[in-house]
Amino acid sequence: MAPRLMQNGATPREIVLSGRVESLSDAALLSVLIGEEGDDRARVLLERHPAPDALWRVCAEDLVVLPGVGPAAASRVLACLEMSRRAAVWRTGSKKTVSTPEDVVALCWPQMRGADKEHFWALALNTKNHVMRVVEVSVGSLNASIVHPRELFKEAVRLSAASVVVVHNHPSGDPTPSGADIQLTRRLVKAGDVLGIELLDHVIIGDGGEHSSLRELNLM
Repeated sequence: MAPRLMQNGATPREIVLSGRVESLSDAALLSVLIGEEGDDRARVLLERHPAPDALWRVCAEDLVVLPGVGPAAASRVLACLEMSRRAAVWRTGSKKTVSTPEDVVALCWPQMRGADKEHFWALALNTKNHVMRVVEVSVGSLNASIVHPRELFKEAVRLSAASVVVVHNHPSGDPTPSGADIQLTRRLVKAGDVLGIELLDHVIIGDGGEHSSLRELNLM
């Protein structure tokens, strides 16, 4: 099949190299990562896994089933998707201030959206509530994550953090705290009190950035 040409008879790769990358469609951009001259296979992939959430959940097996897409192309796509998740944190830098649950969502949701497992993170903060580091504490299953206070506070102690905010996603999409979430939060509050590191909040993120704050719900 002849490659599908883009603007002025150029291929997507040529348009990227010309510096006009913003003019390309999602399928055309994806075709560059796959390594095809047109965007036919990329269109099929996006039909099966629409951007952004479904596309962020693809795995290598979803990609290599497409004709002409091998491990090398799949690895390029997966690496690019991971970089896009991290981009929000890169933009904020180490001086990002966390003062509200919405600040936590803005920082973490771009990386958590579309995840099919629970990811539990701790934000280590200094005395001015600037983020010193985002620590991934654990990756769990579809509806649970295993978190031990020792592992959560270990990095905060090493960084001499003044406080921490913890955050995790609910792959079900419903950010309502579970009984286990509430019990864990209260354990973490007690552990933080012993160490002199205050747990400021526990934020749970669901679909579309919807969230709940255990602090605002008076559950901690």
